[in-house]
Amino acid sequence: MPSTSIRKFEYDPDSRILSVWFVASGRHYQFLDVPPESFAAFKSAFAKGRYFNDHIRNRFAFRLVT
Repeated sequence: MPSTSIRKFEYDPDSRILSVWFVASGRHYQFLDVPPESFAAFKSAFAKGRYFNDHIRNRFAFRLVT
């Protein structure tokens, strides 16, 4: 299901970094030390924005990529 808030996302299982690009701001963030199970649940979530807000935002350290 396409998301109205998340433009795209990628996951690197070796570094456990989840990269997320947002629609409104156009910003790209990397969320650190995200377990593979969390990414799998995010990837399969019907409402990615809601899953992100409930299970990723404010739970993992992050950095803004410029």
